Amino acid sequence: MPAILLYGVAFLLYAALAFHFWRTRWRGASVPRVAPWERAAILAPFALHTWLVYDMLWGHSELRFGFGQALSVMLWLAVLLYWIESRFLPLEGMQAPVLALAALCVPLPAIFPGFTSSPYSHSIEFRLHLTLAMLAYGLFTIAALHALLMTLMERRLHGGPVAGPFTGLPPLLTLEQLLFRAILAGFVLLTLTLATGMMNSERVFGQAIKFTHEAVFGVASWLIFAALLAGRYFYGWRGRIALRWTLAGFVALLLAYVGSRFVLEVILRRGLA
Repeated sequence: MPAILLYGVAFLLYAALAFHFWRTRWRGASVPRVAPWERAAILAPFALHTWLVYDMLWGHSELRFGFGQALSVMLWLAVLLYWIESRFLPLEGMQAPVLALAALCVPLPAIFPGFTSSPYSHSIEFRLHLTLAMLAYGLFTIAALHALLMTLMERRLHGGPVAGPFTGLPPLLTLEQLLFRAILAGFVLLTLTLATGMMNSERVFGQAIKFTHEAVFGVASWLIFAALLAGRYFYGWRGRIALRWTLAGFVALLLAYVGSRFVLEVILRRGLA
């Protein structure tokens, strides 16, 4: 089957499931748990999405990179995260928006294919580094959006009973549990990203660390998230202090991403000097 058809099928299946969860979880008075058949149904578009992500990053000798690929990987991660965590946490109200966003993002690599790579990016080391980086950035983006959502919910709760679209969302304690699980997984991936980045830097530039602004902000974000996880473990940080540290770490990571995106474009477009 041509890849464009796989993108279309994944989009339609995600969109149909998003409509189903919106109709059954957001419009009704009760919010039933995800049924076994619903969990199985989510696996159909997710399996297609998994193949498309793999094919995009590893299936061709020519590697392409752009925002379409980054968003597709991020929503692939979000679907995986919610599918796993819904077995342990009441996340029924989050399925509709996550699946709707996945439907919008899954075809983006076909619509916006990104720019062509240089021969250097064909190496397994570079592809591994890029994959880890996209997964880490994706998880921390999900965590930052979670933190913003929790901030809005907290302010809304102070104003009275929850109403409107917030009625279908999980309680704050559930969202906080998911937030820290996403941060922990993202921290592990960020650690691996920095390690593989140093190996690639040694190979390309002859030194493990180049003190560019993307390296500084990348290490700064690692330190912020390490401090946040340590504060959570030793001092029980939660609530506003945890949300502020999460957003601060994400801002540092975003600044590092802007710099690394420029470096990637230079490497991929121009190749090695």
